[in-house]
Amino acid sequence: MLGWELPPHNSGGLGVACLNLSRALANEGAEISFILPYNAQYSEIDFMDIYSATNVDPLFRYGGGSYESLRIGEEIIPTFKDGRLTSIREIQNEYGKFVNKFIKTHRPDVIHAHDWLTYEAAVAAKKKYNIPLVAHVHATEFDRSGMQTGNPLIHEIEYEGLMAADKIIAVSELTKRIVHEKYNIPLSKIDVVYNSLDDDYENGAYIFNNNYYNYINDLKSKGYTIASTVGRFTIQKGLMYLMRAAKKAISKNPKLLFVFAGDGEERNKLIRLAADLGIAKNVLFTGFIRGRQLRDIYTVSDIFIMSSISEPFGLTALEAAYHGNALILTKQSGVSEIIYSAFKYDFWDEDKLANEIVAISSSETLARVLKENAKEEFRQISWQKVARKCLKIYDDAMKERK
Repeated sequence: MLGWELPPHNSGGLGVACLNLSRALANEGAEISFILPYNAQYSEIDFMDIYSATNVDPLFRYGGGSYESLRIGEEIIPTFKDGRLTSIREIQNEYGKFVNKFIKTHRPDVIHAHDWLTYEAAVAAKKKYNIPLVAHVHATEFDRSGMQTGNPLIHEIEYEGLMAADKIIAVSELTKRIVHEKYNIPLSKIDVVYNSLDDDYENGAYIFNNNYYNYINDLKSKGYTIASTVGRFTIQKGLMYLMRAAKKAISKNPKLLFVFAGDGEERNKLIRLAADLGIAKNVLFTGFIRGRQLRDIYTVSDIFIMSSISEPFGLTALEAAYHGNALILTKQSGVSEIIYSAFKYDFWDEDKLANEIVAISSSETLARVLKENAKEEFRQISWQKVARKCLKIYDDAMKERK
């Protein structure tokens, strides 16, 4: 398994999905060697072997620049040994060398590579050792750039990885369509395998901490409806459209508070837009949060909005649904393919989004039905079912190699 992050050193849903999938595969009998690009201890993970390809510090926010595609050649990441800065491209080079040495001595049955950051190492290993390759697509550069041009180097790496792969796993029909249309990959080569919500997330110990968001709770006691969004503040997430829709919704219902949880390159633009629109008092920015503070945001929220221009899946929507949020999702999100009890809109349709927000905030019955039904729907997909599908795909890839 070639991945770029695992919790708690993750920037978003990719690391969470890799962890949950690996655990489920191990429960099905798979023996997994997971190779990471940084040096960190995971003593609590006993279901697979984890290897560090470099001595780089653990990658915290944004995956060390991996989501800022225009900066992949910049020296922005500190190392352990000498404190010097290195770039994503340098780390990828060292990662590839480590993978080559590892596979030479271990010879796995299959290589499972997650997203473009690991594709070069995976393709080189496949070509040298003739080992079946499964490429897992959590997001493409088209998604990350908001369906704009993006970084041509990353497009080239994605194309090579997808062409070389024996089988491809896409996290949604949306992603499958993008891979097929943008990279000319045969549909027969692509299998859709949706993500799920981790059992530990549902069953693990979690107690709401009322002290984190007293201000929000005070507003709720005064009749405010809380609408939240969670994620990286990048063009992909469509947050500028959401902010303008918030202005229109607030004009109809002044007792709305919008919580923007996260951070990223569009942070200052969003703050300025809220001020320019005259709704700053109705908008709260939490900064980057994780763990209990993130779950507390879901708990105090009434509505969760996924405004992405292109969202291959959208694990945060399942997390929000678990915590009892009514969901509003763009039609350009993978999670909207499995959650039917949600309001849906095109990312650019600010008027429709505003009307949906107002409708939910104005009807307790509507909000309750959306919340209850969404919970039932996402429970139809489990990580164990996901793992079994992946094992079948591994078998198919190995047969094709032979």
